[in-house]
Amino acid sequence: MKVDCGLGNKLTSIPDGVRKAEAAGYDGVRTAEMNHDPFLPLLLAAEHSERVELTTGIAVAFARNPMILANLAHDLNAYSKGRFTLGLGSQIKPHITKRFSMPWGAPAAQMRELVLAIRAIWANWYEGEPLEFVSPHYRHTLMTPAFTPEDTEYGPARIILAAVGPKMTEVAGEVADGVIIHPFSTVPYIESVTLPAIERGLAKAGRSRSDFEITYSNFVVTGRDEQEFAASKLEAQNRIAFYGSTPAYKGVLDAIGAGDLQPELNTLSKQGRWDDMGKLIDDGILSAFAVVGEPGDVAGEMLSRYGSFCDRTSASFPVSDSDQRRQIIEQLRAG
Repeated sequence: MKVDCGLGNKLTSIPDGVRKAEAAGYDGVRTAEMNHDPFLPLLLAAEHSERVELTTGIAVAFARNPMILANLAHDLNAYSKGRFTLGLGSQIKPHITKRFSMPWGAPAAQMRELVLAIRAIWANWYEGEPLEFVSPHYRHTLMTPAFTPEDTEYGPARIILAAVGPKMTEVAGEVADGVIIHPFSTVPYIESVTLPAIERGLAKAGRSRSDFEITYSNFVVTGRDEQEFAASKLEAQNRIAFYGSTPAYKGVLDAIGAGDLQPELNTLSKQGRWDDMGKLIDDGILSAFAVVGEPGDVAGEMLSRYGSFCDRTSASFPVSDSDQRRQIIEQLRAG
């Protein structure tokens, strides 16, 4: 199992952060589109590292168009000498329409077209294929030498998709190089919904599971002492509650018999009662989403629960001791 870590988005801290991640033994670093752009930090990370893979985990796909994404991914992949992966996610309708002021339609179908459009653009740049991509959402039919990148020796970047529901997951299996299973997932949901959807997508494309990478970044609750443990538990409870308030994710709670909790979390979120939401995540729900235990037990429990399907993780390990963190990383990589 490969192990990544989050890099953060504060540009001044990126050089030191990526050097530390590389020294700690991580396989890759990831950025998320939260309160800063996810691409700019990875340019600095590429400059100040030699080995680690660089991934947007994730960039919001529908806030951009295929040409913009194709250009960004090309430049980062070329500059990092083939170490970049374009990780994309759809976000949800309120963010796309109200935060990014972009249209919202059928997200799974649109994501499929977006990925295929990017691949068509890259086929033009790297293989000289005519650019002629026309679909309900995108139209790319013009490319001249002046707008074609010249530094193409490292070829196209990998594309992976974040997915929760079966439709988006199936699209990932069909057109992407991998999938990021949402942290707000449980083993029953993954086994009953996610993995079958991946297989359907792979079958559509005539590909095998060996052609596809599954990333799952589960919650981890641990700590060297009671204070660290309590802090990581509270953080996990709050994050699980935040995700659980999203109506589109109700099926994940249904899979563990906690579907009735979703409307209550949603109501609290609309009232702005963020601090109260985490209190509804009891120990039973917490243990369904998170590995909970001593630092020395984390890797073994992760491998036991997720090792049969997970190729890569970027789970955080909330322990302040760097030697303990390195031991967890080494155990997961060996497993």
